[in-house]
Amino acid sequence: MTDQEEQSLKEAKRKEKRIEEEAERLAKEQVRKKANLAREEAIEKTLKAKKIERMEKRATEEIRQSARDQARRKVNLAREQAIVEAQEARKLKAKKQS
Repeated sequence: MTDQEEQSLKEAKRKEKRIEEEAERLAKEQVRKKANLAREEAIEKTLKAKKIERMEKRATEEIRQSARDQARRKVNLAREQAIVEAQEARKLKAKKQS
């Protein structure tokens, strides 16, 4: 085999090795991209679930607060009505005594 043939053979082997290394690099990169995508999707799913949980909790608390406010208004109204009725009763009693 001549030097030129040996050189050509060596060059062909190097080229083949580069092609194999490039294919291997691309395969590893593809695996890495898939893993990153899966990780991002899992994070996004978790964040979405937490957001839904916070929204449900907020809605429940708003309902409770509304019920407390309504009960407080009802108690205040009853108290005011009792005061008015007591004042009217005192006026009527004072009028009867006069």
